[in-house]
Amino acid sequence: MLFFCHFLAGKSGLLLDWPTRYNICLETARGLAYLHEESRPRIVHRDVKASNILLDADLSPKISDFGLAKLYDDKNTHISTRVAGTIGYLAPEYAMRGHLTEKADVFGFGVVALEILSGRPNSNTSLDTEKIYLLEWAWTLHENNRVLELVDPTLTIFDRDEAIRVIGIALLCTQASPSLRPPMSRVVNMLAGDIEVSTITTRPGYLTDWQFNDITSDSVKDGILTSLASKDTNSLIDSSTAPSMVDSSTAPSMVADPIPSPINITQPMLHEIIGDGR
Repeated sequence: MLFFCHFLAGKSGLLLDWPTRYNICLETARGLAYLHEESRPRIVHRDVKASNILLDADLSPKISDFGLAKLYDDKNTHISTRVAGTIGYLAPEYAMRGHLTEKADVFGFGVVALEILSGRPNSNTSLDTEKIYLLEWAWTLHENNRVLELVDPTLTIFDRDEAIRVIGIALLCTQASPSLRPPMSRVVNMLAGDIEVSTITTRPGYLTDWQFNDITSDSVKDGILTSLASKDTNSLIDSSTAPSMVDSSTAPSMVADPIPSPINITQPMLHEIIGDGR
């Protein structure tokens, strides 16, 4: 297994062509759509980021590391939980108020999609000031009708329409209001070309005043993040129809949540969604 983040850091020695990158976006979206809408109970991964996307021998993606995942009841409007994750991928409503829904994963996916397209991490202080934060730079280029400048310069051949589609979807997924972000099933349909990408009307939400480090609710910056009660459950996942792009790892997450994950990843009934762990 290859960590996708190693590709972003230039450690893998791989040059991913455009069709491979587009497939990584599409299959990752399908994996999240399964967790959010087909799994019972539903699952919020809570830490969607490049280092939790693994690539197998065929360069197909698998979502890994469910150490921070939460089970989500259809009856709940949101879960109030301790904030854990990685700055740069955290949805604003979750980072600021601890309100967790599947739309937090949608936000993280939007950032990852831009990383896949651009071949760079979500923050890079070695770049010019306007390019340091990927999401902020993407919005600036969008406002100036220059979005294709986001495409990885090592890609000499790519599908222009697909690249514009990925950027539009990423900006939709990272809207500040969770109600404006599409569900992952709609993201899949947009990536597959079955429906048009919705119009982007507002600036994405992002937190660029903090360092892009892994945090937990105990690592509070200026008192903005608040520890909230976590709702836990002992329910297990019925994954008999789970897609193969969803992977889980027995290794601990890079961000340790004080509240244990409700998902017992050693249970046999998870066999279908657990691939080779990290």
